Amino acid sequence: MTAYTIHDLTPGMSASTAKTVTETDIILFAGISTDVNPAHLDEEYAKNTMFGGRIAHGMLSAGFISAVLANKLPGPGTIYLSQTLKFKAPVRPGDTVTATVTVKEVNVAKNRVTLDTVCTVGGKVVIEGEGLAMPPVREAAGGTAC
Repeated sequence: MTAYTIHDLTPGMSASTAKTVTETDIILFAGISTDVNPAHLDEEYAKNTMFGGRIAHGMLSAGFISAVLANKLPGPGTIYLSQTLKFKAPVRPGDTVTATVTVKEVNVAKNRVTLDTVCTVGGKVVIEGEGLAMPPVREAAGGTAC
């Protein structure tokens, strides 16, 4: 995996990852987060909600943004500093969520990058927001940061 430093980043750079949300993902996320809302876990209950069936946890889908930051852009060593989120539509078990981050602003002096963040299912926006991250610092020969 390649990591981009602040000097490698320019507005418009973009990266994505996609993940199909499984039943197991929802159950494990409920256990880890302790969010056991029946809208996520109980089909009989969820049928009577505005969604007409079970939905995945919004924060489960939002977590895919973190995966893009950590694995692709800026990549390994990135520190996630903040995130705004607007949940626009539900994600259902079996949906494939594509998380995309796009560089919006680069602040070299502070080693910060502002990113537009979007999650989609079948081309429909389900989450949108803005993230702030600190890219990794490239190490010079001998192991000291430059």
